[in-house]
Amino acid sequence: MPNIASSIRQVRTDKRRTARNKSARTEVKTVITKAENLIAAGKLDEAKTAVVAAGRTLDKAANKGVLHSNNTSRRKARLVAKLNKASKK
Repeated sequence: MPNIASSIRQVRTDKRRTARNKSARTEVKTVITKAENLIAAGKLDEAKTAVVAAGRTLDKAANKGVLHSNNTSRRKARLVAKLNKASKK
């Protein structure tokens, strides 16, 4: 533990940020997994809505600073590519 007052305050702040970021990251992973599972199952209509929801969740995480915007764009692109590949089959 730090001894300096400003460092002690920073540790408290980091705990709050970590908790917020962790919940946002978990939500992103859950939504992406649901979309990928629907794509794999062949339920393309439901998968399209799930991909849109995943994109929205990713954008929110990027706006909050939880994820980098390039990371968000890459994940969205990969998800849409999987959906497009499944719809072509």
